Amino acid sequence: MSKERLIEFLRNENHIPTVVRTAIADNFNSRIISKNQFLLTEGKISNEYLFMEKGYLRAFAHDTEGNEVTTNFYCPGRVIFEVSSFFNRTRSKENIQALTDCEGWYITYEQLNSLFHALPEFREFGRAMLVNGFTELKARMLSLITETAEERYQHLLKTSPEIFQHAPLKNIASYLGITDTSLSRIRKDLARK
Repeated sequence: MSKERLIEFLRNENHIPTVVRTAIADNFNSRIISKNQFLLTEGKISNEYLFMEKGYLRAFAHDTEGNEVTTNFYCPGRVIFEVSSFFNRTRSKENIQALTDCEGWYITYEQLNSLFHALPEFREFGRAMLVNGFTELKARMLSLITETAEERYQHLLKTSPEIFQHAPLKNIASYLGITDTSLSRIRKDLARK
């Protein structure tokens, strides 16, 4: 597995010079995650900052009744970590599990902080990643309030159609904040239109 996609990701996200991109990438180690394997389990501290090259993951938490609620899906070309646990060094309330076999590149919390202190370009990259993540989270939160279930479904279908090939419909339904039955009804209604 080559680090070319990781190096390209660093360039696209913040236009980091080639020599710095390569120096950053040299700190990442390969990581293979088998289907159904966990990258993180609740109660553990998130210690890996993972760039996903291949595969699909989902994050989920348990509600007060013990049901799994999908909080996010991760596709290739994304950075994956549980931000609160990772930066605050607290136990995670989320799980991150592979939906498919996955390959990627990771650095640890200590390595990431060393790079932040040593390379201003990487520090700026990290800041931009956090801003993007916060923006996505805010948009998702508002969509749960301001959009109908059908609108949320259509948005997910438009922006991440590959999720429907890799995630069970019950996971997609919980991510959309609806029941499996409601998702089936929405899909049937849209198929008739």
